[in-house]
Amino acid sequence: MTFGRAVRVSLVIPLLLAATACVPQDGAPKAASTVSTGVPPAPAKQPAAPTTAPAPATKITTDLTVPRSGMGMATYRCGNGGMITIQNLGTSLRVVGTDGGSEEFAASPANQSSRYQEAETHDAIVIDGREALVMKKGSTPQTCTR
Repeated sequence: MTFGRAVRVSLVIPLLLAATACVPQDGAPKAASTVSTGVPPAPAKQPAAPTTAPAPATKITTDLTVPRSGMGMATYRCGNGGMITIQNLGTSLRVVGTDGGSEEFAASPANQSSRYQEAETHDAIVIDGREALVMKKGSTPQTCTR
Protein backbone atom coordinates (compact mmCIF):
# COMPACT_ATOMS: atom_id res chain seq x y z
CA MET A 1 0.00 0.00 0.00
CA THR A 2 2.83 2.38 0.76
CA PHE A 3 4.43 1.47 -2.53
CA GLY A 4 1.23 2.39 -4.41
CA ARG A 5 1.08 5.71 -2.58
CA ALA A 6 4.73 6.42 -3.39
CA VAL A 7 4.08 5.74 -7.09
CA ARG A 8 1.04 8.08 -7.13
CA VAL A 9 2.92 10.83 -5.32
CA SER A 10 5.90 10.45 -7.65
CA LEU A 11 3.56 10.91 -10.63
CA VAL A 12 1.56 13.82 -9.16
CA ILE A 13 4.46 15.96 -7.91
CA PRO A 14 6.11 16.47 -11.36
CA LEU A 15 2.72 17.32 -12.84
CA LEU A 16 2.06 19.91 -10.12
CA LEU A 17 5.52 21.40 -10.62
CA ALA A 18 4.94 21.64 -14.37
CA ALA A 19 1.54 23.29 -13.85
CA THR A 20 3.05 25.75 -11.36
CA ALA A 21 5.76 26.67 -13.85
CA CYS A 22 3.10 27.51 -16.47
CA VAL A 23 1.10 29.82 -14.20
CA PRO A 24 2.55 33.34 -14.05
CA GLN A 25 3.26 34.63 -10.58
CA ASP A 26 2.65 38.31 -11.44
CA GLY A 27 -0.78 37.80 -12.99
CA ALA A 28 0.37 38.45 -16.57
CA PRO A 29 -0.16 35.64 -19.08
CA LYS A 30 2.92 33.95 -20.47
CA ALA A 31 3.46 33.53 -24.18
CA ALA A 32 3.02 30.01 -25.46
CA SER A 33 6.40 30.02 -27.16
CA THR A 34 8.53 30.66 -24.05
CA VAL A 35 9.29 27.02 -23.36
CA SER A 36 12.87 26.61 -22.23
CA THR A 37 14.74 24.01 -24.23
CA GLY A 38 18.11 24.53 -22.61
CA VAL A 39 19.47 26.01 -25.86
CA PRO A 40 19.76 29.80 -25.98
CA PRO A 41 17.70 31.40 -28.76
CA ALA A 42 19.50 32.38 -31.94
CA PRO A 43 20.40 36.04 -32.07
CA ALA A 44 18.20 38.16 -34.32
CA LYS A 45 19.78 39.03 -37.65
CA GLN A 46 20.58 42.68 -38.12
CA PRO A 47 19.36 44.23 -41.38
CA ALA A 48 22.15 44.93 -43.87
CA ALA A 49 21.01 48.48 -44.59
CA PRO A 50 19.33 50.87 -42.19
CA THR A 51 15.62 51.04 -42.73
CA THR A 52 13.16 53.77 -41.98
CA ALA A 53 10.72 53.33 -39.16
CA PRO A 54 7.39 51.86 -40.24
CA ALA A 55 4.56 54.31 -40.70
CA PRO A 56 2.13 54.49 -37.81
CA ALA A 57 -1.07 52.56 -38.27
CA THR A 58 -3.87 54.61 -39.76
CA LYS A 59 -6.97 54.73 -37.64
CA ILE A 60 -10.14 54.42 -39.69
CA THR A 61 -13.07 56.34 -38.27
CA THR A 62 -16.58 55.94 -39.61
CA ASP A 63 -18.85 58.91 -39.07
CA LEU A 64 -22.42 57.66 -39.43
CA THR A 65 -23.85 61.18 -39.20
CA VAL A 66 -22.37 62.20 -42.57
CA PRO A 67 -24.59 61.32 -45.56
CA ARG A 68 -23.11 58.91 -48.05
CA SER A 69 -23.95 61.15 -51.02
CA GLY A 70 -20.48 60.93 -52.49
CA MET A 71 -20.32 57.17 -52.28
CA GLY A 72 -21.73 54.54 -54.58
CA MET A 73 -21.92 56.36 -57.91
CA ALA A 74 -22.20 54.03 -60.91
CA THR A 75 -23.12 54.34 -64.57
CA TYR A 76 -25.22 51.62 -66.20
CA ARG A 77 -25.79 50.87 -69.90
CA CYS A 78 -29.33 49.81 -70.64
CA GLY A 79 -30.68 47.44 -73.29
CA ASN A 80 -32.35 50.21 -75.29
CA GLY A 81 -28.99 51.97 -75.86
CA GLY A 82 -29.55 54.51 -73.07
CA MET A 83 -27.51 55.11 -69.97
CA ILE A 84 -28.41 55.89 -66.37
CA THR A 85 -26.27 57.03 -63.46
CA ILE A 86 -27.23 55.76 -60.01
CA GLN A 87 -25.98 57.51 -56.89
CA ASN A 88 -26.41 55.66 -53.59
CA LEU A 89 -27.60 58.07 -50.87
CA GLY A 90 -27.80 55.45 -48.11
CA THR A 91 -31.52 54.82 -47.68
CA SER A 92 -32.37 56.07 -51.19
CA LEU A 93 -31.04 56.32 -54.73
CA ARG A 94 -30.79 59.25 -57.11
CA VAL A 95 -31.14 58.13 -60.73
CA VAL A 96 -30.09 60.47 -63.53
CA GLY A 97 -31.19 59.50 -67.03
CA THR A 98 -29.59 60.24 -70.39
CA ASP A 99 -31.85 63.28 -70.74
CA GLY A 100 -30.46 64.77 -67.50
CA GLY A 101 -33.68 64.33 -65.48
CA SER A 102 -33.30 62.81 -62.05
CA GLU A 103 -35.59 60.80 -59.78
CA GLU A 104 -35.29 59.82 -56.11
CA PHE A 105 -36.05 56.22 -55.21
CA ALA A 106 -36.53 55.28 -51.54
CA ALA A 107 -35.61 51.85 -50.20
CA SER A 108 -38.70 49.63 -50.23
CA PRO A 109 -38.92 48.24 -47.55
CA ALA A 110 -36.76 50.74 -45.69
CA ASN A 111 -34.40 48.18 -44.03
CA GLN A 112 -32.76 46.81 -47.18
CA SER A 113 -30.40 47.98 -49.91
CA SER A 114 -31.40 46.31 -53.18
CA ARG A 115 -35.02 47.34 -53.93
CA TYR A 116 -36.05 50.95 -54.41
CA GLN A 117 -39.35 52.59 -55.40
CA GLU A 118 -40.35 56.11 -56.44
CA ALA A 119 -43.31 57.22 -54.33
CA GLU A 120 -45.42 59.14 -56.87
CA THR A 121 -45.05 57.07 -60.05
CA HIS A 122 -44.36 53.70 -58.39
CA ASP A 123 -41.38 53.20 -60.72
CA ALA A 124 -38.89 50.76 -59.19
CA ILE A 125 -35.27 49.67 -59.41
CA VAL A 126 -33.82 46.37 -58.19
CA ILE A 127 -30.02 46.22 -57.92
CA ASP A 128 -28.35 42.82 -58.07
CA GLY A 129 -24.56 42.89 -58.26
CA ARG A 130 -23.56 44.59 -61.52
CA GLU A 131 -27.12 44.69 -62.86
CA ALA A 132 -30.03 47.03 -62.23
CA LEU A 133 -33.56 46.09 -63.28
CA VAL A 134 -35.42 49.31 -64.09
CA MET A 135 -39.22 49.09 -64.04
CA LYS A 136 -41.19 52.08 -65.33
CA LYS A 137 -44.99 52.28 -65.27
CA GLY A 138 -46.39 51.45 -68.70
CA SER A 139 -43.19 50.04 -70.23
CA THR A 140 -41.29 46.76 -70.33
CA PRO A 141 -38.67 46.31 -67.55
CA GLN A 142 -35.08 46.89 -68.70
CA THR A 143 -31.91 45.32 -67.50
CA CYS A 144 -29.02 47.77 -67.22
CA THR A 145 -25.44 46.63 -66.54
CA ARG A 146 -22.33 48.40 -65.24
